[in-house]
Amino acid sequence: MDITNQKERIILGIDPGTAVMGYGLVKETGLKIELISLGVVKMGAIDDHMLKLQRIFEKTVALIDNYKPDCLAIEAPFYGKNIQVMLKLGRAQGVCMAAALSRNVVITEYAPRKIKQSITGNGNATKEQVAAMLQSLLNFKETPDFLDATDGLAVAVCHSFQRMPAGKSGSKKSYSGWDTFVKDNSKRVI
Repeated sequence: MDITNQKERIILGIDPGTAVMGYGLVKETGLKIELISLGVVKMGAIDDHMLKLQRIFEKTVALIDNYKPDCLAIEAPFYGKNIQVMLKLGRAQGVCMAAALSRNVVITEYAPRKIKQSITGNGNATKEQVAAMLQSLLNFKETPDFLDATDGLAVAVCHSFQRMPAGKSGSKKSYSGWDTFVKDNSKRVI
């Protein structure tokens, strides 16, 4: 499939959170990716968890209605030291997904490590490293107040990179077995 002649699509990326939700939108035209918008939704002084979820839902629907994205790419919750935090993040993610589903928007989920790997080449990159690489890739200078905004943008860019042909985004060729790998990489095998 030659994606250089394909029509454009708009990707909404979301880094869900119950204190701050980051988002980024990119327009993909063939192999070209352009920044449309990035920002955060702050929950501010909202103490009630259900009201935070309502705000996340409403803001996600508003982003979808405003920008008409073709798809939503969302960061998966990860397990840290506190299971309660993971549960809250999972709810926030679920509410974003429900908002997208209510508008018939296709959803793809990415692990945090996969996102960092696709943007910087390092799955252990810091938020600052991801932000710097995005500024370079998308040619924008302004530094968002919250790194959650560039985290949301990173999810959108990661999703775009998944459709790029091998060699264009650093994606690797897949192999059917060791024999094929060794044959294609004889100089790498000792």
